[in-house]
Amino acid sequence: MRFASPILRLARTMSTSEALPKSDIPIFATVSAYREWREAAFHDRKSVGFVPTMGALHDGHLSLVKHSLAANDHTVVSIFVNPAQFAPHEDLATYPRTLPEDLAALTALAGPAGRMPSAVFLPPVREMYPSGITQDVSAQRGTFVEVKGLSEPGEGRTRPTFFRGVATVVTKLFNIVQPTNAYFGQKDIQQAMLLRRLVGDLLLANPTPERLHIIRTTRDLTSGLALSSRNAYLSPAELGRAPALYAALRAAEDAWASGANKHECLKRAEAVLEEARLLGQKDAVTVKSDYIEFFDPSSFQALDEAADRSSRGGLPTVLTGAMWVGKTRLIDNLVLDDDGTIVGR
Repeated sequence: MRFASPILRLARTMSTSEALPKSDIPIFATVSAYREWREAAFHDRKSVGFVPTMGALHDGHLSLVKHSLAANDHTVVSIFVNPAQFAPHEDLATYPRTLPEDLAALTALAGPAGRMPSAVFLPPVREMYPSGITQDVSAQRGTFVEVKGLSEPGEGRTRPTFFRGVATVVTKLFNIVQPTNAYFGQKDIQQAMLLRRLVGDLLLANPTPERLHIIRTTRDLTSGLALSSRNAYLSPAELGRAPALYAALRAAEDAWASGANKHECLKRAEAVLEEARLLGQKDAVTVKSDYIEFFDPSSFQALDEAADRSSRGGLPTVLTGAMWVGKTRLIDNLVLDDDGTIVGR
């Protein structure tokens, strides 16, 4: 590869100046260094897949990376814990940070016959927010991005500043990385749909909405629990109760498939969560529902109570929910009647 040696030279220089960890994958900590690499890829007409993460990588993240490796000449993984998407009372300070393990997991993808990412983008906060950043939205200064209409319902009710922070940082990352394709997990379905709208509304070329891929949620093979970095917060007893959210969604899905309306489906789901709450009391584990809802994926507006599968006319429906297990908030979703236009197969 014509520009392999310049990449490694850049990585060595940056490791010295920025005290970055040693890695077989070149690490870029500045926008200017990454852009020099990206220009070479443009020149050689190489495609670049992009997987943005906040680190604490698990098999769900690695699934996204594998999809990118299979479809692109190069894959870039970013690791950046974004302050702007955490409210002041949320877990920015305690969010898992496991950089050595993350780099080892990415390197291990090479295996005997596999491939590993071409680069890791690892910027400090000052690189991403040159005007500075505070978690207090009222005190923030500078440029921020909002996607009106999709940011307020669903997760936006519980975390009203979350999507503003996500939209801002992902816009920055897309501007820096210039990906041919980008990959996001279904577990954060509202986020992924919002970002598809963002790239369309802002007329971005890298990526286009069609090249922002939503990849099916990776689950624990035994319990069905959606893999999440925040699962690390759960005690063994809490981990035993965490799959209740997925079970509740599946109960609602079964009811929907049988012709029940939204109101009846939600009652089925709530019964599953109530049973989990009562069982949790035996283990001194607090289980509390936040919400379960049916949404139209194009608008993320909640369906009417009387809506059912037939009234949707074959259109996909997002069934999503959140619950608390102890002090940890978990989210999950199912996309019903999807023909592959929302979640990649």
